[in-house]
Amino acid sequence: MLTGPLPTSLLNNLRRERTRQWAADLALWAMLSGFVLLKGYPDGGHSPWSVVLGVGLIGVAVLLCRAWPLVSLGIAVALSATVSAELFTVSYTMALVVFGYLSGRRAPRARPALHTFAGITAAGLVLSSVADDGLWSWFTFLTTLLFAVVVPWLVGRYVRQYAELVGAGWQLADRMEREQRAIADRERLRERSRIAGDMHDSLGHDLALIAVRAAALEVDPALGDRQQTAAGEVRQAAADATARLRDIIGVLRADGEAAPVSPAGESVAALVERAADSGVEVTLTESGPRAPLAPMTDRAVHRVAQEALTNAAKHAPGARVAVRLVRDEESVTVAVLNSRPREGSPPTLPSGGTGLVGLDERVRLAGGTLAHGPAADGGFEVSARLPLAVRHPPVPAAGPEAPTSAKELNRARQRVRRGLRQAIVAPVAAVAVLGVLMFAFDLYAKSRSVLDREQFDRLRIGDTRDRTRTLLPGYSVDGRPEGVGPEPAGADTCAYYRTEKYEATPLYRLCFKDGRLTDKAVVVDVDNEENRPASSR
Repeated sequence: MLTGPLPTSLLNNLRRERTRQWAADLALWAMLSGFVLLKGYPDGGHSPWSVVLGVGLIGVAVLLCRAWPLVSLGIAVALSATVSAELFTVSYTMALVVFGYLSGRRAPRARPALHTFAGITAAGLVLSSVADDGLWSWFTFLTTLLFAVVVPWLVGRYVRQYAELVGAGWQLADRMEREQRAIADRERLRERSRIAGDMHDSLGHDLALIAVRAAALEVDPALGDRQQTAAGEVRQAAADATARLRDIIGVLRADGEAAPVSPAGESVAALVERAADSGVEVTLTESGPRAPLAPMTDRAVHRVAQEALTNAAKHAPGARVAVRLVRDEESVTVAVLNSRPREGSPPTLPSGGTGLVGLDERVRLAGGTLAHGPAADGGFEVSARLPLAVRHPPVPAAGPEAPTSAKELNRARQRVRRGLRQAIVAPVAAVAVLGVLMFAFDLYAKSRSVLDREQFDRLRIGDTRDRTRTLLPGYSVDGRPEGVGPEPAGADTCAYYRTEKYEATPLYRLCFKDGRLTDKAVVVDVDNEENRPASSR
């Protein structure tokens, strides 16, 4: 969390970003206000106060659009609905498109938008009922809402999801780069640990042999007190060096240095010979066919013998050590047994307690088994059985698979594909549903727009609208049918009613002026039949 002043560069970036946003919002407000002014003047049907109110509310919607885009969309819908119950207007349709797109682009979740669309749909139904425009007006309202609001919202949401996909791709790429660096660091540390282990085994073995030689000189009666004291100091120095080696085992080699290794190609026989030259009472017994061993097996056999001899020299100085190497057709067994330490032997060297643990892991990786423990005569035995051909140990069952960068990127791609499908399928499905509703309502309206001949005959010229309404069906034909004769001059409005449920003509025509019936007639399509209206006045 920042507690001090922000850097100057960051403040300048914030100011530039804020200025850019204000300029974009001002340009958007000017564009949308232009449609309102275009319809308002000259004589566009809007009063000056309604134009001023519309321009002001459009400005408020632009100001709120970054924080609350759905509120801005609601303002645009309300302005358009006050002009026309069908929602489609020259002044505010562009505002519907723009704020619909920005709602999908800026809103993080889809559910509030769906609730808003449902509320607008319900409000449109109420508005159509109050305005007495019927369901056809509401169908037009839904069509405008679909193509001017919902489709732009889907496009904006797709653009948002695509931008999130791009951002997620860059984030995942950065994460993968960091993970690769971490893997490289782990590999370097693992290599250092392996080299450190080899160094510990090799140098620890040599230091133990030095201590054994110094201990032999320390008790040699042929030497004087001064020489024996010096030998004891050498032995103690070897012990201290072993302890320091264990303490700094993790930082043996810095970056760029050559890796130290133990004697290359040293056999078990050479190892035993070196130990004997150092003063250890050791014997080697070999049996079985001398077939060449796999490199990993040969290295493991050498390590078992080396670690066991080192432990014998450290913890049982002066004891006899027997090394057995037994080969058969399938495996090789190496066993190192040391007797009980002699009485009066010098004190043992310190132990880190991890040599046998590391040895067990090396033998396991070579496909063998390691056993160690006290012997019957009070000594200690270490033995390992390894196959001639390396058999890798079974890999432990992996735990629950963690989500990877590839899977996260795939999920982001699936979200974008789902958004694209929604942007295509949702409008098509909505149009299909709206078409079915309109077709069903058309059938219903046709069935309710049939005027009975008896009721038609009861109508009298001069009847008021209230009286005629009691004799007429619930619906009339929507507008003057194409092809019928001209309406009587001077009539304010004319309504058409069906004579048969599914027949387009002939029709009953009723015309009104000043709220009274002035003409009634039966009309036909003049393109198909001579127009011979049967009038009754």
